[in-house]
Amino acid sequence: MSVKENNKNPAETTVKEKKQLAVKLIPVHIMGKRYEVPEGLTIMKAMEYAGYRFIRGCGCRGGTCGACGTVYRKPGDYKLQVALACQKTVEPDMYVAQIPFFPANRAEYKFTELTSAPEEVFRLYPELFRCVACNACTKACPQGIEVMDAISALKQGNITEAARLSFDCIQCGLCTSRCLGELAQYHMFQLARRIYGARILSRAEHLAEMVKAVEEGEYEEALEKLKGMNEEELKRAYQEREVEPVSAGEDWKPKDKRYL
Repeated sequence: MSVKENNKNPAETTVKEKKQLAVKLIPVHIMGKRYEVPEGLTIMKAMEYAGYRFIRGCGCRGGTCGACGTVYRKPGDYKLQVALACQKTVEPDMYVAQIPFFPANRAEYKFTELTSAPEEVFRLYPELFRCVACNACTKACPQGIEVMDAISALKQGNITEAARLSFDCIQCGLCTSRCLGELAQYHMFQLARRIYGARILSRAEHLAEMVKAVEEGEYEEALEKLKGMNEEELKRAYQEREVEPVSAGEDWKPKDKRYL
């Protein structure tokens, strides 16, 4: 995540307005400088409050894109902590640094030529077997993924298990930044999930049925009707649509089954 310090607060908050805020200010150190920011802010919002402006890589701000990998230390603690800046809230006197990009080996391949054989992963990422099972990667994962276990599954040729264990990986690369064997775990996991989804997982029967229905023109009439509506009619149709209840089970279906 790249930032640059701005002389003016992005929110254009004056010093006087800051003093009027009914919040507790706590000291934090960002990129080696000390700032006082409102308690309860995420690291990302605290940086913006301090005057930093994100120019690229700030991502989704929802904890899913992995663009805001952050390392920090707390006073009196020898341990280096990791987090996503959009999720972790600031703590008094914490020292924060961003990792805008961590160089990691990403193998090149033509996916259409790959099979489900474990040897595909071994060939593309031979460094897989440099893993020394130190578990530093797991400790660095902000998603709580058992990274070392997923790597062990790949070493055993179990692509399905590796894909399952790494399902929540957001490609932040923090595991790679702490790896003694210099593995690019997150790239390996992405390959495993792609192979699993395309070569191992059973095909969904309903998907084939839907493709066939589309190809046979079953929805042409409905599409033409939508294309003929004006903006107000489209808004009304959207607002009046049947919405799946939050508590609905997996077998829920709308009363109007014309578009199924």
